[in-house]
Amino acid sequence: MTHMTRSLQGRSLRERRVFSACARSDFKASYPEGPHKLDHDLVSNPMLELDALAMLGEALPPESVEYNLGDVPIGVDGKPAGNGLSIGQTIREIGTSNSWAVLKNIEQKKPYAALLEELLDELRPIIEARTGKMMRTQGFIFVSSPDAVTPYHFDPEHNILLQLRGRKSMMVFPAGDARFAPDELHEAYHTGGARELKWDDSFAGEGETMRLYGGDAIYVPVMAPHYVKNGSEVSISLSITWRSEWSFAEADARAFNAMLRGAGIMPNAPKRWPARNSLKANAMRIARRIPGLA
Repeated sequence: MTHMTRSLQGRSLRERRVFSACARSDFKASYPEGPHKLDHDLVSNPMLELDALAMLGEALPPESVEYNLGDVPIGVDGKPAGNGLSIGQTIREIGTSNSWAVLKNIEQKKPYAALLEELLDELRPIIEARTGKMMRTQGFIFVSSPDAVTPYHFDPEHNILLQLRGRKSMMVFPAGDARFAPDELHEAYHTGGARELKWDDSFAGEGETMRLYGGDAIYVPVMAPHYVKNGSEVSISLSITWRSEWSFAEADARAFNAMLRGAGIMPNAPKRWPARNSLKANAMRIARRIPGLA
């Protein structure tokens, strides 16, 4: 991996801006609660081409790669079935393997850590002015076969997905709206459950569909339900994510609500940003220190 990554680093992103002035302005106007499209200039980086990504997948620890069949419905019950291939085969043969793959925590490898840092640094002043210090910064790379589906789910991070190759459409639903992700599912996720959500066909007209081509990006708010449909070509996307104290507080408040619900109390849902949810969050953090309580 070391030789490969040295040869792929190329010139630093600090020599240029990946996000345009317009993209940064739109991000500033919408962050952190408004899903919106951005543009970027990261479509020709050799570190993000298929051969390099196959090598990266083979170099990451097993727990940092996930891959499965891509021909799945929008709503699934648990993780989709595997494809019977290795991660390297899945990526190298992505045009015909009918698969979906994600490389997690790419910052474990130094050149990708530098890439993540440089991208986030462009937006750091905007982010930290609004939601405070950027915490637990992570990168994920998605490689998808033609027509693959990423099922309906939510994620706990602030997330910008950059489309590098191919095209896809993402349908995003309002974060915190119990119609699309009931409170009990939030609570289950934040106490160790799955991120996949129950899909209902009646949701189809309620979400916002955003179509992404190479050079497009989308910001997805914390815990905003969404699903992704790939186009008719191979797709490569890079997701750059971060947490904030606010996002951690919402997560801990959800976990505390799970405790309350287990005790027969019907709790109110945490408030969305800019509410802090400090009382429940701090109560959950204390509860975790008491053996047998949480």
